[in-house]
Amino acid sequence: MANKGPAYGMSRDVQSKIEKKYDDELEDRLVEWIVAQCGAAVGRPERGRLGFQVWLKNGIVLSRLVNSLYPDGSKPVKIPDAPPTMVFKQMEQIAQFLKAAEDYGVVKTDIFQTVDLFEAKDMAAVQRTLMALGSLAVTKNDGNYHGDPNWFMKKAQEHKREFTESQLKEGKNIIGLQMGSNKG
Repeated sequence: MANKGPAYGMSRDVQSKIEKKYDDELEDRLVEWIVAQCGAAVGRPERGRLGFQVWLKNGIVLSRLVNSLYPDGSKPVKIPDAPPTMVFKQMEQIAQFLKAAEDYGVVKTDIFQTVDLFEAKDMAAVQRTLMALGSLAVTKNDGNYHGDPNWFMKKAQEHKREFTESQLKEGKNIIGLQMGSNKG
C-alpha cells in the first residue's frame, strides 16, 4: 500500500465526514460480542479506531468470528496456524471473511471493502458489516450465537398467511376506504 500524505480540500472534507460516522460505543459493543463469540483467546484491542483496526487487520479475528457462527465441521474460512505477516496474505484473509459473511447472508451493500479495514479508510463500514453479521446471527437463532441478544437488532422474518377461498371471495365484496366512500 502506498504511503499517503495529508489530504487537502475536498478529499479532507470527505474523509472527515467518513471518520465522523465511526461510533466508539458501538466499537465497545462489537469487541464484547467478538470476545464472547470467539473466546478470550482473541484478546482485546486498544481502545479507539486505530486499536480496533490493528486488532482486525490481519483477518484472523474476523475469520474466527465467522467460523464460530457455523456448526462444528463446516467452517467456511481456513485459518492459518501462524498469523499472516505478508500484506497480500492478510488482505486475502479479510477477503475470505467477506465472502463467508456474504454466504452467511449479509447483504452485499452492508459489506465493507478490504481496503476500508486494511488502510483504515472507512472503519464505520467495518462496524456496519459486523452489526449486520451480528443481527443475522441473532435472527437465525440456531444456537451458534453467543452473547447478549439485545446487542443487535433482530431482522424481520417472513410471516406467510394462508387464506381460504371463501375468505378471498369475501374480500372482493368489501370496498376499501382508499377507493372512496359512497356516503356523502
